[in-house]
Amino acid sequence: MLPIRPLIAGAALAAAVTVPLALPAQATQLARIPVLTGIRAAHQPGLDRLVFEFRGGVPRRAQARYTGAIVDQATGRTVSAVGDALLRIRFERAGAGTVQARTTYPLPGVIQVVGTTPYHSTLTYGVGLARQAPFRVYQLTRPSRVVVDITTPYRTVPVRGYFLDTARYDAGRQPYTTAVRRPVIAPSTAYGALQRLFAGPTQAEKAQGLRFVSSKATGFSKLTVKRGVARVYLTGRLTGAGSTFTIADEIMPTLKQFPSVKWVKIYDARGHTQQPYGPSDSVPRSLEP
Repeated sequence: MLPIRPLIAGAALAAAVTVPLALPAQATQLARIPVLTGIRAAHQPGLDRLVFEFRGGVPRRAQARYTGAIVDQATGRTVSAVGDALLRIRFERAGAGTVQARTTYPLPGVIQVVGTTPYHSTLTYGVGLARQAPFRVYQLTRPSRVVVDITTPYRTVPVRGYFLDTARYDAGRQPYTTAVRRPVIAPSTAYGALQRLFAGPTQAEKAQGLRFVSSKATGFSKLTVKRGVARVYLTGRLTGAGSTFTIADEIMPTLKQFPSVKWVKIYDARGHTQQPYGPSDSVPRSLEP
C-alpha cells in the first residue's frame, strides 16, 4: 500500500528567513515601488531555482518561511497550492505587474507557484513543493532579481500525467488525452503522478491546448494500491455536469501506467463509488454523463 498523504500538507514550521534587499544608495532616491514583472523557475544541479524579476530595483525586504497555509491578506481566504510542503515568500514595498496568479512547473521540487491579492504594497506568494528542503534567498542585479534556491536532495523518476487535449476532443479523435512527463520522488510514484495531475499543465502545455478537467474536485485525501486495485478518494463537490469527459478520464490512464495498477476505483468525498468491489474500474454516480 502506498503511503497516505494529503494533497496539500502542512509542513513543519521553520524559522523565517528575512533578507533586507534594498541597497543603501536606493534610500536616497525618490521613493518608488519596484514592480514584479516575471516569475520563472528552472532546475540546476542539486536545486530548483525560483527567480522573481522586478522593474525599478528590488523590494525593501523579502521574507521566506515554511507554513501550513497561505492566507490572502486582502480577502482573508486561504489560497491552495499543490505540494507536500508550502513555502511562503513575501515582498514588502513592491507592486504586482502582469504576472500569472498560478503557475505549474515540471521540476523535481517546485510544483506550483500561486499569488495572492496585493495588499498595502506587500506581495505574497505560495510555493508548493514536493518535499520540505533547505533553501536560501538572495538578490541579483542587472536586471533586479530576488532568487530562491531550494535544494532537491532526493531521487526522482519520470512519470506521465494525462490531460485533456482540446484539439483532439473538439475533432472527436480518441483518445482525448495527451501525456506529459513529470519528475516524482521515488518510491511513491503513483501518489506523485496523481499529485502532479492536480497541479495541472504548465503554461507551455496550456498554449498547446492541454487542460486539466477537475469536475470540481479540489484534491484527493487518500490513495491506496492493493491487489491491482487503486482506490482514489477525491475531495470537493464532484460533478460531471453532463460531459462525456471528466476527471476520471485523466486519473485512470495516469494510474494505469504503473504495472501494479490494473483497475482504478474513484470515490467521492462521501466515500461512494458505483462498484466498490471486484476487479473493475468504478466512478461515483456524480461523474456519470
